[in-house]
Amino acid sequence: MNLRSIDLNLLVILDALLDEAHVSRAAERVGLSQPAASSALDRCRHLFNDRLLERGGGQMRLTAKAQSLQQPIKDLLAQMTALLDPPQPDLATLQQIVRVVTAELPPTLLAGGLYRELTRTAPGITLALMPWRGAPEALDGLARGQADLAVSVFPSVEKDFTRKELLRERYVVAMRREHPAAQAFDLDRWLAYPHVLVSGRGETYGALDEALSILGRKRHVGMVVPSFLIVPPLLLDSNLIALLPSRTLLRDSGEHYALREPPIPVPGFPLHVAWHRRSDRDPAVQHVAGLIEALLSV
Repeated sequence: MNLRSIDLNLLVILDALLDEAHVSRAAERVGLSQPAASSALDRCRHLFNDRLLERGGGQMRLTAKAQSLQQPIKDLLAQMTALLDPPQPDLATLQQIVRVVTAELPPTLLAGGLYRELTRTAPGITLALMPWRGAPEALDGLARGQADLAVSVFPSVEKDFTRKELLRERYVVAMRREHPAAQAFDLDRWLAYPHVLVSGRGETYGALDEALSILGRKRHVGMVVPSFLIVPPLLLDSNLIALLPSRTLLRDSGEHYALREPPIPVPGFPLHVAWHRRSDRDPAVQHVAGLIEALLSV
């Protein structure tokens, strides 16, 4: 038998016909007209080489073949439903590790309660934060099943991945609150003090330096660090100045830091969460991705 020639919708209609033993009631149950249901019954009779329903004693009765088909058809439809639309498990019962690889998970996310929300909604999920080694390696880890989610900037991804924009980030100039450049802040005062540059490769020249060179200006890079999260403590003890994504600092940071708009245009960037499409239906992975999105949007 050629399965490609079989309309599986016939099984749905046949299930109703065998339950109701009545064409009109079966038609109403599945949302068909009576003629359409009669036509479906004829096709089922041809498919199974049996009358299936026969008139006798003023009503329709199931043949022996039809009776033998009732439970297998119900089992098959239940399996198809579970395959195509599986029931959502109770998050509270999940026992699973969700591995997240990220370049810079903003402190506002952690302080906003990712672990606290997981404890409340899905206490059996263990969150494993993995080190960042670049966007290509992060996507490769997702493809290989070595990670479940990646949070960073992904300008593009291949069709095997799902990418979702979480937010658009902007840059701010940050320094300690009593920094001498904080008053009457402008380009000259910004460039009069050493800067912290963030580079995972130890580079001392970046896009900002390129923009300054067009203006005939340059800055002095006093320190290079591999992560934005290292920067805030460095600012408190020095005259260093940093250009940071606005969410790098906690919301109560005004007590300790002075934040200013960059004196020249500095483009922001989008932050994405990405996963392999095999995780589209993984409730634990999708729950963590949803919490990350919700916490970052607050």
